[in-house]
Amino acid sequence: MTNNYNMKEFSSTAIITENASFPSTYSINGKSKENDTEKDDYDPFSNRKLEHPNSDMRSFANLLKSSLGSGILAMPAAFKNAGTVVGIFGTIILGYICTHCVYLLVKTSQDVSKVSKVPSLGYAETLEAVFATGPQRLRKFSRGARIFIDWAMAFTILGACAVYVILLVQSVKQIVDYFDHDSSLTTTMYCLMFLVPILIFTQIKNLKYLAPFSGFANILLVLTFVICLYYICDEFPSLDSKPMSVDVGRLPLFIGTVIFAMEGIGVVLPVENTMARPQHFLGCPGVLNITMAVVILLYMIMGFLGYVKYGDASQGSITLNLPTGEVPALMAKSFIVVAIFFTYTLQFYVPMEIVWRNTRDRVALKYHNHAQAAMRAVFACLTVAAAATLPRLEQVIGLEGAFFYSFLGLIAPALMDLIFHWERGLGPYNYILVKDTMLIVFGFFVLVTGVTQSIREIVNNPG
Repeated sequence: MTNNYNMKEFSSTAIITENASFPSTYSINGKSKENDTEKDDYDPFSNRKLEHPNSDMRSFANLLKSSLGSGILAMPAAFKNAGTVVGIFGTIILGYICTHCVYLLVKTSQDVSKVSKVPSLGYAETLEAVFATGPQRLRKFSRGARIFIDWAMAFTILGACAVYVILLVQSVKQIVDYFDHDSSLTTTMYCLMFLVPILIFTQIKNLKYLAPFSGFANILLVLTFVICLYYICDEFPSLDSKPMSVDVGRLPLFIGTVIFAMEGIGVVLPVENTMARPQHFLGCPGVLNITMAVVILLYMIMGFLGYVKYGDASQGSITLNLPTGEVPALMAKSFIVVAIFFTYTLQFYVPMEIVWRNTRDRVALKYHNHAQAAMRAVFACLTVAAAATLPRLEQVIGLEGAFFYSFLGLIAPALMDLIFHWERGLGPYNYILVKDTMLIVFGFFVLVTGVTQSIREIVNNPG
């Protein structure tokens, strides 16, 4: 698997290999729970045939890169809806919950791979296998569950692409407005201008032509991050200048933003599936725990320092707070435009692959090329239209995190773990039932309250 991707920001992008195939798509055969005694006879790790397996260090780098994208630049805006102390502890708690849900997904995937006797499974295939080998009355829903999670993943990434368009538009608008104070260009006009290059680049169907841009985008993101830290530390205010907590009603926006920024649920299985020693992914310390500890620390530092610096003026990306008239700030804004544009094209590749593999059988072979071109154009237009309709970056980030990532990152992994163990044992005192139920309830709480508060913010502050 190539490591030339910066993908959180989605995140299932890392499921793509160098030959642009999906390595974890296997036919799942339902087995009764009586056959679970056979799972100890099958070792999925030893049956994985990888041409270029990744070391623990490279897997750590891939997972870190997938979680440390442009989302970190939104952390000051998240702290704006929590306060300094609540933001710090909230980030730690949410980071722990997200990490545990990732653990549940990977552990369930490994266990159900033994039962299904397949080397590895992707996210959607894991859900299908859990249903196919779970309680009898759920087995008929296995294929439907896989299709549902496939489409949920696709629309999650398309939502993130809409967020990228908003950041592109706001960044370019700041630059243009600085040099042309009388500019009459509206947000819709900027979206239409970006639509042309987006339509061109999203027609590229071969990943190898897109992948080289990822390394360049990564460099620009690092440089942007460094410049932002420079401005944050310059004339840094007193640490107690900002409130330790804010109105509790704004907390759902904090939770949604943090989950959006931190959640990389779609990338973990592709990383684990391509490891030379996948048994090192979980456990203590383990690749997952080390990576998430670093991610939580960096997100907490960025959110805290950025909020103390800019307070309630913190925007959806901290680059938007930088003074456009200064050269380093102008460079950061320009860097983020280029980096996010290439990130968009890479991210867009994944949902198109998901949508196409679920629809191509309904299209005659001779029309495949035309159908793919039309499909890509339609979905690209939808992301731009969404950006034009919802122009406030921090609002859309909170909405995206609450609606999509709460389901894929919190609810679905806990639900899979619960279904898998339902007839295999729920642990002493049914602790698995209690724990997973609490996670599912929390996930729905985040979804409902986050979406409600985000919509309220969008309605009350449409500008």
